Amino acid sequence: MISITGLNVYYGESHILREVDLSVAPGKMVCLIGRNGVGKTTLLKTIMGLLPPRSGEMTLEGVPILKQSTDQRARLGIGYVPQGREIIPRLSVQDNLILGLEALGKNKPKHPVIPEEIFELFPVLKTMLSRMGGDLSGGQQQQLAIARALMGNPRLLLLDEPTEGIQPSIILEIEAAVQKIVKTRGISVLLVEQHLHFVRQADWYYAMQKGGIVAAGPTQDLSNEVIQNFLAV
Repeated sequence: MISITGLNVYYGESHILREVDLSVAPGKMVCLIGRNGVGKTTLLKTIMGLLPPRSGEMTLEGVPILKQSTDQRARLGIGYVPQGREIIPRLSVQDNLILGLEALGKNKPKHPVIPEEIFELFPVLKTMLSRMGGDLSGGQQQQLAIARALMGNPRLLLLDEPTEGIQPSIILEIEAAVQKIVKTRGISVLLVEQHLHFVRQADWYYAMQKGGIVAAGPTQDLSNEVIQNFLAV
């Protein structure tokens, strides 16, 4: 699905990502772990085209994408749910969802319809279509943000700490929805997460430290030592 090799990213002259190699296979969930400030969010933003790398290679299904703009990457099938969700508070839930269709570009339907599948994943949204996005709880906003990204029919979904600041019952609902997305739609997921239970749902993990990948492997082999070293919780 996506393959990254030798990626280097700077903020000014500060070297943030250092020779990052990472890949996500089709229909798999990969979790990126590491303490705050090691470059996880920077990596997701670079994949989405929001930050330019100084060197490295990145391909989506074998096609180089580093020269593609953010909107072009969205049309190629990359969906992004940023940390903090960034739903539009003064738009209704329905309008926030329909906004996700912009990722389809010219293929956007003239008469937008929200697929029933969205409400199967996140039933609470169906009851709140007319409510303003800013009136939703944090957990509901997170569900809305993921649903909005799914409206663009992504092949790769980037999730930046989707459980941050959310109550435990909603975390479990989000976990279940993401697992269903992977299993039923074959979408690949790259997840930045600190919540250990969610981390263990992934097929593979990468651990970051000081801007580089320092450990990787199947999550079933994730040792207590790695957890202690790289997870903040």
